[in-house]
Amino acid sequence: MSALADWLSLRSASVPTIAVEVATNHVCAASLDLGARAVVRASALQSLPDGALVASLTGANVQDRPAVIDALRRVLDEVGRPRRVALIVPDTVARVSLVRFEKPPANATDLDQLIRWQVRKAVPFPIEDAQVSHVPTVRYPDGQEFLVSVAKRTVIQEYEDVCQELGVHAGLVDISTFNVVNTVLASGSAASGDWLLVNVAVDSASIAILRGSDPICFRNRPADAEGLLADLVRQTAMYYQDRLEGTGFSGVWLRAATAAAGGRNDHGADRLRQSLEQRLEMKVETVDPRQAVTLSDRNGGPPALLDALTPVVGAVLRTRSVAA
Repeated sequence: MSALADWLSLRSASVPTIAVEVATNHVCAASLDLGARAVVRASALQSLPDGALVASLTGANVQDRPAVIDALRRVLDEVGRPRRVALIVPDTVARVSLVRFEKPPANATDLDQLIRWQVRKAVPFPIEDAQVSHVPTVRYPDGQEFLVSVAKRTVIQEYEDVCQELGVHAGLVDISTFNVVNTVLASGSAASGDWLLVNVAVDSASIAILRGSDPICFRNRPADAEGLLADLVRQTAMYYQDRLEGTGFSGVWLRAATAAAGGRNDHGADRLRQSLEQRLEMKVETVDPRQAVTLSDRNGGPPALLDALTPVVGAVLRTRSVAA
């Protein structure tokens, strides 16, 4: 047995059994029973009006506060009006990087200060205004690597405030792709070897390469970026081979949100999967939360709900043990 990755969170806390994602185009919530096999007890999905939420690293994210609060209220009513949740926010709210130190400080305060100094130039705002989180990943011969996420404190506060408006405390705040990774890990199908995940949302796409449960590469690009996403994935795979001592992927996973697949991104989900398979010359699996949890008939419904549940399920399952 091996534990799920101790994935980075923007707020350190134990994980609730109810998670909520506030995305650019929707709000989704799910409540899980964590027995021998996790079961989704209740779930709900509400669309957001265009422009109600604009994911941004620096600017205001919640543009239509009443609309976001109303959608959040509706999904929370469906899952039992919890007092504490794990909160998932868009990837573009945080700047993610991997940094390596030959001899990182043993003292936690000294390590935090060193990491802040290292990443201070990577964000367009003073590091004093940032919420910085980090977690150790791979130990290399020349040092220990850390996965670091930096978000503007006032931006994270926006998301927490809409929860607090409804009497809900965000016990943990995290980004979408990290929790899609957790769903794949919880399925037991990517527990060893190097593997690649492409997570496509409405506003951006993220590419993560993992060595077992440890991230070794992370990239994010906006949905309106020039060039095809499949080409960027191929370039990332080449970087993996040339710079990260890559010996080949044991698997490739794609999660393309339903609204994104037919929207502003390069392809529909099927065409994107086919393009990835052509460029990587291997089969691409679709991330399916049903491989990690049991859904009732009611919760096994439309593709949009399954897509939205993927990071939500992962947020709760992050502390579970899975078969190696």
